[in-house]
Amino acid sequence: MPKFGVTVPHNLTTDEACSRLERFVEVLQQKFEGKVSDLQQSWDGDTLNFSFKTFGIQLTGGIAVTDNELKLDGDLPFAAMMFRGKIESDIKEQLERIVAA
Repeated sequence: MPKFGVTVPHNLTTDEACSRLERFVEVLQQKFEGKVSDLQQSWDGDTLNFSFKTFGIQLTGGIAVTDNELKLDGDLPFAAMMFRGKIESDIKEQLERIVAA
């Protein structure tokens, strides 16, 4: 399965970045109301695992929190390959807002 990913730098402590990332699914739901469904998230150490559907396509991934960046890696179904750039830019924008807030 193809991959997608983004990296977002931050100037927060790891704990603060994790705390702010708690809102990731909520932010996606508000920003893309009616376009995303089945949003889920769970923590595995300093990695936030997530999944959601958009336009019937299931996206899954994880956001690893380090001392100076958020690193998102996810699986992208072949059906969504032509939307990869849009998906990455939309998620990156939301992560930048979360760590800048």
